[in-house]
Amino acid sequence: MLERPLELLRLSLLFFITALAEIIGCYLPWLVLRQGKSLYLLIPAAASLALFAWLLTLHPIAAGRTYAAYGGMYIAVALLWLKFVEGVSLTRWDVSGATIALIGMAVIALQPTTT
Repeated sequence: MLERPLELLRLSLLFFITALAEIIGCYLPWLVLRQGKSLYLLIPAAASLALFAWLLTLHPIAAGRTYAAYGGMYIAVALLWLKFVEGVSLTRWDVSGATIALIGMAVIALQPTTT
């Protein structure tokens, strides 16, 4: 019985790190293009996106299912980014939507496996 919660925790952590790598890889070019920051930010941005792509290969489920489940965590991490990096307060709608997305992630990621 303990295996499923531990698996969810492991998958959630991997999804969290994957989402963070993607967001950083996209946010740095945004800073360059929208706020006139140094072009040198494109180097860590490219590295972060490469890390993101590699991290996706570590997920144990089929690629399409990984992307579907990952979407739930991406929503939650993007909202955390909004709050802690951009300083925008979250609404109850943000929190409710992220909760629903995370439940969807868990349903997809933890579905029974077929042999």
